[in-house]
Amino acid sequence: MSNSTYLFLMYSHIVTVAPCIFLGAYLFIRSKGTPGHRFIGKIYMSLMLITASITLFMPAAVGPQFLGHFGFIHLFSILTLYSIPTAILAIKRGNVRKHKIKLTLLYIGAIVIAGGFTFAPGRYMHELFFG
Repeated sequence: MSNSTYLFLMYSHIVTVAPCIFLGAYLFIRSKGTPGHRFIGKIYMSLMLITASITLFMPAAVGPQFLGHFGFIHLFSILTLYSIPTAILAIKRGNVRKHKIKLTLLYIGAIVIAGGFTFAPGRYMHELFFG
């Protein structure tokens, strides 16, 4: 993969995931089930699906690779691509508890934990903030 392609994917990922940090937090603290919650939730879920899809094209830059491309960090992409549709299905079926659990775990896993890994030495965000 060329450096310019990787940079395009990386910046696209940052642009799509950064709003999710704030949108997800907002959804946690605001009233649930309102038209605003549903509207912001659709934006959040769409951005999360886009950002997870983008990351599958980015080779793991730190740590071991599987098939010369995927790393442990890609497990969070799979988590996202599984959690979003199943959370949507849960709420459409009226299972609020399952919807809430899936999206809470998604936020913790994909935003907090995976986001935290982006600040590890050798990663772009580490260099940007601490380099």
